[in-house]
Amino acid sequence: MIKNIGIIGAGHIAEKAATTLAAMDDMNFLAIGSRSLEKAQAFAARFGAERAYGSYQEVFSDPDVDLVYIALPHSCHFEAACDAINAGKPCLVEKSFMMNSTEAASIIALARSKGVFVAEAIWPRYMPVRQIARELIESGIIGTPRMVNATLAYEVSSKERVLRPELGGGALLDLGVYLLNFVRMYIDSPVERLNTSCVISDTGVDATESITMIHSDGTMASVQASAWCQGGNEAVIAGTTGYLVFDDLINPRHIRVCRKRHVVEQEITLPEQITGFEYEFRACRDAIEAGLVEPPQMPHSEILYIMHLMDRLRAEWGYNGKH
Repeated sequence: MIKNIGIIGAGHIAEKAATTLAAMDDMNFLAIGSRSLEKAQAFAARFGAERAYGSYQEVFSDPDVDLVYIALPHSCHFEAACDAINAGKPCLVEKSFMMNSTEAASIIALARSKGVFVAEAIWPRYMPVRQIARELIESGIIGTPRMVNATLAYEVSSKERVLRPELGGGALLDLGVYLLNFVRMYIDSPVERLNTSCVISDTGVDATESITMIHSDGTMASVQASAWCQGGNEAVIAGTTGYLVFDDLINPRHIRVCRKRHVVEQEITLPEQITGFEYEFRACRDAIEAGLVEPPQMPHSEILYIMHLMDRLRAEWGYNGKH
């Protein structure tokens, strides 16, 4: 039975995961690992973890830990995932999965060769909204989807993880990855043509970007991401007879169904939740207990699809993400 979760890293995203686990009856936050034992002990006391370790390896070596959540900067994902998999420990790696597709392919190959589960914590992929929205689209309520528009902007330019190229900084790996996954969740056909422009920051990372994707079925997706300004996070999927509006493309609370003259014909309120992170933990548990090495909601092929797309974008911008 998969129940006991270990977390490595004690930053903001680890705090959100710990808050989620503390409120789940079917999961247990067992262990926290940090490079600082003092920091790990303070984190454990705050969130109720039974065990605090002053290294990541101790979490990987703990026989009672069923799944490790890797909540570290992008540049640390590869080494941590390698160590976890080599220790035989299933792991859920915070988005973006790796710094580039080469690292991603290497980790996936290692996990498959050893029969160890590995997944990406891109939480919208696991949430109920995905199935609800797909069922709306498949019902024909908006006709044939033709266009997706979405923007995600947060002013986080002072964060070290965003500023520094060697940490995988920039808007794409931090925010743009959500936009690409949103489009991919609802448009199944591959990207055929790509047009993009980007503002590079003084530190050499992508600050703000605009991406237009033309898919093989003729659907167009236009998305914008910025880590240098505060903006909206709505998304629209437009079809031949209507459109869907998501109030938040990452963690929506409502989907509005609109038809001609912008009349809201239906508003779907999404299920109550703890934080939204609970769905990815349960998906991992279910997959591991079924003997899988990947969750069906975000299979390895999809991880690689998104990573290759991000490599392609950064190559266009002259920022290769291989620091």
